[in-house]
Amino acid sequence: MARLKEGRGLSIYTGVVIAYLFVPILVMALFGFNEPRGRFNLEWQGFTLNYYRNLFDIPDLTTALKNSLLIAAISTIISTALGTLLALAISRYRFRGRSPLNLLVFIPMATPEVAMGSSLLGLFVALQIPRGLLTIVIAHIMFSISYVVVTIRARTAHLDVSLEDAAQDLGAGPWTTFWTVTFPLIFPGILAAAFLAAALSIDDYVITSFNAGGTLTFPLWVYGATRIGVPPQVNVMGTLLFMFGVVYVVIAILRSRRMAAVPPVLSKG
Repeated sequence: MARLKEGRGLSIYTGVVIAYLFVPILVMALFGFNEPRGRFNLEWQGFTLNYYRNLFDIPDLTTALKNSLLIAAISTIISTALGTLLALAISRYRFRGRSPLNLLVFIPMATPEVAMGSSLLGLFVALQIPRGLLTIVIAHIMFSISYVVVTIRARTAHLDVSLEDAAQDLGAGPWTTFWTVTFPLIFPGILAAAFLAAALSIDDYVITSFNAGGTLTFPLWVYGATRIGVPPQVNVMGTLLFMFGVVYVVIAILRSRRMAAVPPVLSKG
């Protein structure tokens, strides 16, 4: 009886946490279908699909979204490549300075964004680098690398080194071994790290606001629009970005279940 009560309590608690996480997202998605009569999209006043049909009717918002997607794409590719190499170096090799480097990787994750943004601003001003798209990309790469390293290290920690040794025993060189053995094994971790870096880049406001100059990104535009009224197109764009993430998670879950359902191939003899 006590276990039954504990199970019900845990179920209620889980439901409350899930509601806390997803109710704001559902509200955002719902108000993407709203037809506000004024500037502020805060009260439900009628159902419409106009803002899905006219998603790109606000030029500044469209430009800001394009900037965010471009910055996210560039910073994700570079940070994922650098973070993957750094994660492999830290987890697979022993070298002088490995322990301090292991600690330094976590510092950007623990540093407040205000401190990081202001320090980057001071660096760019000292080097006389004009603030804009380039400085935003550099800033996003810097804070994304740590998350990439941590994510991929979780994958490399369970990597079977004997598979690489077997490939080298069969005559494969280091480069061939990496692309045919190591890379396929750590690819799920690389993909997860890339999506995390992209999400962090698109979402970032604080660090971007210090280093954006005259460049507008999606979060900066939305914050500026809150003073005069956020249009429903913002809700629509946020919903579409969220649904893209949901589709990826569903595909990843189905793929992992399919791989788990495949029985291991046993060698004869």
